Amino acid sequence: MTALDGWENFYVIVGSSAGALIGLQFVVLALIAEAPIAGRDAQAGDAFTTPSVVHFGVVLFLSAIVSAPWHGIGKVAILWGLIGFGGMIYSVIVKRRLRVQTIYKPVFEDWLFHVLLPIAAYAAMAVSACVACSHERPALFLVAASALLLLFIGIHNAWDIVTYHVFVQKREQREVEPPVKSKE
Repeated sequence: MTALDGWENFYVIVGSSAGALIGLQFVVLALIAEAPIAGRDAQAGDAFTTPSVVHFGVVLFLSAIVSAPWHGIGKVAILWGLIGFGGMIYSVIVKRRLRVQTIYKPVFEDWLFHVLLPIAAYAAMAVSACVACSHERPALFLVAASALLLLFIGIHNAWDIVTYHVFVQKREQREVEPPVKSKE
């Protein structure tokens, strides 16, 4: 029996949720892409939309590797530690992308959910990997909390993107377009 025994159900649920949300994100983005909305910017997509898919993908990948039948925690901890370090680097890239895109001025909530909380989740994942061999149980709970945080961050960000497109950009588009005159 290894320290990973008993975590299968958790990671099946979390990983399945992440996979389903990736698919849903693609469907929503395809529907939004069909709408004629002025002012689209690839930089804004890189800063706001892509990180959600990346976080969902990380949770899905993390769920897959932790659910694999490892003989011990050491090798899987190295993998999730690399994911944590990579995620911190990616979060710094997202921070830069938030600054350089010009279509939308980020507010505190954007910085919190696109930079600060992801860095915290990935850092916790990296730290848990460093202590996994000496403190297995707390490390497993920390990496699980990191996965859940990334899942919730992705959900928040995806919802924020959709509501922005539906409510803000549609309203701005209606204000710019001339009213349609009726044939009376």
